[in-house]
Amino acid sequence: MLQLENIAKTFNTGTPNERVALDNVSLSLPKGDFVTIVGGNGAGKSTLMNAISGVFFADGGRIVLDGMDITFSPEHKRAHHIGRLFQDPMKGTAPNMTIAENLALAYKQASGMGFRVGIGKKLLAFFQEQLARLELGLEDRLKTKLGLLSGGQRQAVTLLMATICTPKLLMLDEHTAALDPATGEKVLRLTQEIIEKDKITAIMVTHDITSALALGNRTIMMDKGSVVLDITGDARRNMTVERLTAMFGLVTPTKEA
Repeated sequence: MLQLENIAKTFNTGTPNERVALDNVSLSLPKGDFVTIVGGNGAGKSTLMNAISGVFFADGGRIVLDGMDITFSPEHKRAHHIGRLFQDPMKGTAPNMTIAENLALAYKQASGMGFRVGIGKKLLAFFQEQLARLELGLEDRLKTKLGLLSGGQRQAVTLLMATICTPKLLMLDEHTAALDPATGEKVLRLTQEIIEKDKITAIMVTHDITSALALGNRTIMMDKGSVVLDITGDARRNMTVERLTAMFGLVTPTKEA
């Protein structure tokens, strides 16, 4: 489904501030994989997400999504196939537009329809049905401006926007980090339910080791622009937070694993 072949990225090349952000990263994600990525600040997690989504072109390597070589495809074209959520619940949305208008923008972009003025009754009913899945009562607030919602509600709607047309790849870049713990937990639950129901291939960057090991089926650790650990199956099920953090010195564990 997603193939990364020797993806490289260096910032400020040839200057005293030169930094290798991605050091020939190669990964293969089969369809339906839900991969969580952990690592310290500057490990290359968000840089990898930006390279995949087309925020910038990689200096070297190849990116193939569902058989399509997207290495040099612009970001707006990749957006037809890739959904992405950010830490900021407002990023990628129009806060002065209504919930229905935001959903319509996302739906028409992902479906390749192009934006047209007006939203038909059939599409509104579809949006209501999808919003009801969130169990937040938002299906009755289609005319509410997105900026008036709470952070958790906005992120839940943004999650729906990213998946309203099932993407080939869903990327979650610390999408609950700005939420309070209870709200973040609810958004994570919604995330997992949508991914499992629609069998979406997904990558989630997180600093929460507990969530990284609890969600999805595979965990990757990055350090200095490289993948230093890739675990799945029994190795992942038997991994503890203490062992994982001790292995790479992310925190000092309080007891022996």
